[in-house]
Amino acid sequence: MAVLKITADNFEEEVRNSKVPVLIDFWAEWCGPCQMQGPVVEEAAEEFSERIKIGKINVDEEGALAQKYGVMSIPTLILFKDGQVDKKAIGFHSIEELRKIIA
Repeated sequence: MAVLKITADNFEEEVRNSKVPVLIDFWAEWCGPCQMQGPVVEEAAEEFSERIKIGKINVDEEGALAQKYGVMSIPTLILFKDGQVDKKAIGFHSIEELRKIIA
């Protein structure tokens, strides 16, 4: 499954109303650690496509969403379950660490 681009327009449908957990990567193009996190998020999307959805929110384009969820540093990964924040991880995380967050 491909990584979804999440925006204010589809957040309600893709995240808040999702029947499965959703891992969101808050990122920006100019952020070095975000560029390192991207391929790991893509790998997780393939590995966990049967169990969860994975999306990305560009904080420069969706500042209101980043602010709503208290994103102060990027990359920030937030796992939503039943439309609510379940876990939050700040900074770069390896695939092994993502497995623990998703588990």
